[in-house]
Amino acid sequence: MDIVIHPTYFPNVAHFAALLQAKTVTLEMCDNYQKQTYRNRAYIYAANGKLLLNIPIKHTQKNRQLYKDVKIANDTDWQLLHWKSLESAYRTSPYFEFYEADLEPLFKTPFEYLLDFNLKCFETICECLQLDINFETTNEYHKDPTPLEDFRSLVNSKGEPQREFEAYTQVFGDKHGFISNLSILDLLFCEGPNAITYLEAQKLQK
Repeated sequence: MDIVIHPTYFPNVAHFAALLQAKTVTLEMCDNYQKQTYRNRAYIYAANGKLLLNIPIKHTQKNRQLYKDVKIANDTDWQLLHWKSLESAYRTSPYFEFYEADLEPLFKTPFEYLLDFNLKCFETICECLQLDINFETTNEYHKDPTPLEDFRSLVNSKGEPQREFEAYTQVFGDKHGFISNLSILDLLFCEGPNAITYLEAQKLQK
């Protein structure tokens, strides 16, 4: 299966399952930025349940702006806040300390462009899981990407269908039950290297 998919902020389980089960991967680089998508947000499992991590964006007067041109609003300590949220949520998970040194620099290095930061996050996760995902990038936007399988709808967080995946042990699962399709970080910290086997076994959902 040859797929086209959006780069997002620490992609969720549905996103990574598609990446792992694809024969080839093409990343969409030429789309317009849209609000309320996984381009600048991810969900983790915190002590009180599902928690949103949102990257602040610099707003412009343009009606439309290319995703690759969107700049991060670095006038707040959002990176520090996200890292503290991850520490609080996953410090007691089986694999947090194992991957901590690889991930922490992402939250201490300023990035100007959202897409550049998301690609670096994706690259780091692949390194953590020792995944060799070779990908191409688009040169122009096509509404119909045939012959590629279109998984770009996975970027949508508003009104997305409920995607249920096989349960695994989560840090606060005994308090709130299993929460499906969180950021790959939840799976990484809870399952470590076993995350690959898990992702390969999930049914793909667009």
